[in-house]
Amino acid sequence: MNTTMGVIFANIYETSLGDLTNKRTMASLPYGGRYRQIDFSLSNMTNSGIRHIGIITKHNYQSLMNHVGSGQEWDLNLEEGGLEYLTPFAQGHNGFWRGKLEALNDAIDFFILAKEDYVVLSDSAVLCAVDLNEVVENHIASGADVTVMVKDGISNGVKQLDMAVKADEDGKVTDIAVDYCADESYLACMGIFVMRRDYLIRRVTEAVARSYYHFERDLVMYAFAKLGAKVNAYRFQGVALFNESTAEFFQNSLKLLDPEVRHGLFNRSNRTIYTTVRNEVPSYYGVDSQIDDCIVADGCTLEGCAERSVLFRGVTLGKDAKVKESIIMQDCIIGEGAELECVILDKDVVIGPGKRLCGTKEYPLVIKRGEIV
Repeated sequence: MNTTMGVIFANIYETSLGDLTNKRTMASLPYGGRYRQIDFSLSNMTNSGIRHIGIITKHNYQSLMNHVGSGQEWDLNLEEGGLEYLTPFAQGHNGFWRGKLEALNDAIDFFILAKEDYVVLSDSAVLCAVDLNEVVENHIASGADVTVMVKDGISNGVKQLDMAVKADEDGKVTDIAVDYCADESYLACMGIFVMRRDYLIRRVTEAVARSYYHFERDLVMYAFAKLGAKVNAYRFQGVALFNESTAEFFQNSLKLLDPEVRHGLFNRSNRTIYTTVRNEVPSYYGVDSQIDDCIVADGCTLEGCAERSVLFRGVTLGKDAKVKESIIMQDCIIGEGAELECVILDKDVVIGPGKRLCGTKEYPLVIKRGEIV
């Protein structure tokens, strides 16, 4: 797909995930034992032949750059036509962006100097494995100005969506709502958009000139409602996980224990999810350890018991320790006899012997990175 370029927004929903994204971007949030959330967006693009990708990020992006690096794992590079980091510093921007429109305007030269005809824009909060060739082809065939990728079954009248749409059987959007707790009759936007590059440049420039900054409201919905733009909805039929809050991240991490969900993300033909390779020794299981229905990465030392949990690389689980329905990130140490239930431990957390931590599925207990309890 050498006629299409890609843009990934790294800083989305940070405030709704609290301590998990206090010092990292949403895109660099660890997921599934060995991945970061940006792995899904990057892999979807490179698997679809998109070779020119820009990552827009405004702050706390050191861990993101450490993880992605030059993009070698995705067969990209930092030369022209490969991977580019679009940061405020690199673009000469002096403050924080209020929204995606301002971020796109700040990186407008990236689009002006590009040669591709179409742009795929993607957030980092919705995880899926999708063939973007199909989405772009659907967009071209529809003759629409904008195509938005949507998912059934997410709108429930409770969850607030950045954007929700109604569409007819042909995919033509008939109604758009922004920042709205849409009911079941709406389709939830997955944060993936397709449009022509020249159309994006024109709409962004005009919107920012009028002090607009909200992408969904001030570009997509405004063009639809005021300018008569044609908006197309591409219904995604596969597994899509919306990690837009701490509770959703927790619940969607545990959903990986379901083979149907796991295979829907990681076992799709020609849709491999790539990540940075780190060679570790195999995990060690002690004689008395009991690990039941868990995802376990390599390099772990497991002497205790774990049930329905996700254990990242290098986790140490002490003798007689018990972990249930919890997310334990890289290099955490859980002392002997400790008990954890519905807990998220960020990286490098140390839990002392005999400690007991308990949250709920709706309100999991989060321990910040590097904390000693």
